[in-house]
Amino acid sequence: MHEEMELMLKGYGLTTAHIFYRLPDHPSLLQTYLWQDYDLAPDFPQMKGFLKFWEEKLEGPLHSVRYVHRKLITATEWRALKGEFILH
Repeated sequence: MHEEMELMLKGYGLTTAHIFYRLPDHPSLLQTYLWQDYDLAPDFPQMKGFLKFWEEKLEGPLHSVRYVHRKLITATEWRALKGEFILH
């Protein structure tokens, strides 16, 4: 969880890709795969790296990819505070 918070503070957001690909033995059929990771918009290096891996290593050729991206923390939602609560 700590690592995810650091990524969000660096501008990463949650990216979800809905990948459609053709079955190697039945190219007329489409199958789907859902991929999700923290990534940087607008370049999406994590998603592009995964799609490159898919094209180079997996047999099912890609048909299309639909994706959404949501920054979970924006500059207006995060501010540093200094303080301490002592509970008895």
